[in-house]
Amino acid sequence: MIDQFILRALFAGIGVAIAAGPLGCFVVWRRMAYFGDATAHAAVLGVAIAMILGMPLTFGTLIVALGMGLAVSALAARGHGMDTTLGVLSHSALAVGLVAISFVQGVRVDVSTLLFGDILAVGASDLLIIYTGAALVLALLLWRWQYLLTSTLNPELATAAGISPRREQLLLTLALALTVAIAIKVVGALLISAMLLLPSASARSVSRTPEAMALIAVVVGILAVCGGLAGSYWLDTPTGPSIVATAAGLFVATLPLRKVFG
Repeated sequence: MIDQFILRALFAGIGVAIAAGPLGCFVVWRRMAYFGDATAHAAVLGVAIAMILGMPLTFGTLIVALGMGLAVSALAARGHGMDTTLGVLSHSALAVGLVAISFVQGVRVDVSTLLFGDILAVGASDLLIIYTGAALVLALLLWRWQYLLTSTLNPELATAAGISPRREQLLLTLALALTVAIAIKVVGALLISAMLLLPSASARSVSRTPEAMALIAVVVGILAVCGGLAGSYWLDTPTGPSIVATAAGLFVATLPLRKVFG
């Protein structure tokens, strides 16, 4: 018999993979990898603020992650260097968040859990939050898929067609913040970007259309979750890093197929 906590962990990982797969494709296409890192690091500050104010952790994480994304977009639009802005805000938010958590009275927080996740501690209420968030992310991407794709591939063409690339960027920022909020307990702030990038990068090697890449990214993410959980169970290794390591192995395995699929 499979223990209940293993099943909850499996379903939690699958929920995150469903949201992160298609969204990760846009992260890859738009070269937003560092942007995802900054949003994930800001989530730690969101956890601290939520604890201080006594609000739900997911809500605090979502608000701060979204605020980080909007701040980066606004500064980039004003001519600030994107890489420098992301670096400053990312590391500042992570450091301030970790310091703020140390001042929370009456609550003991395992910092490693925030950074690397604790998927085995996921409960029924967490599953509800994860799948609600995943459903919202998928609904947003399906609703705006063609607009997002056009503004990603050719912003000038999108503008000529009456599509606002800035608006689509803001919608992607919202989806990214929501994904970070639901994934932080599963893989932690430092590994969320890996779950966005690795399955999508793997799918890119074996797909010929954007839609196929999004679907394959979900499948690769689910395989990484299953393989990581199995490896963690049998080898007694940290679960979050094991999932990401499995995703990295799948990426390496798909590299030779790039020539086959073109």
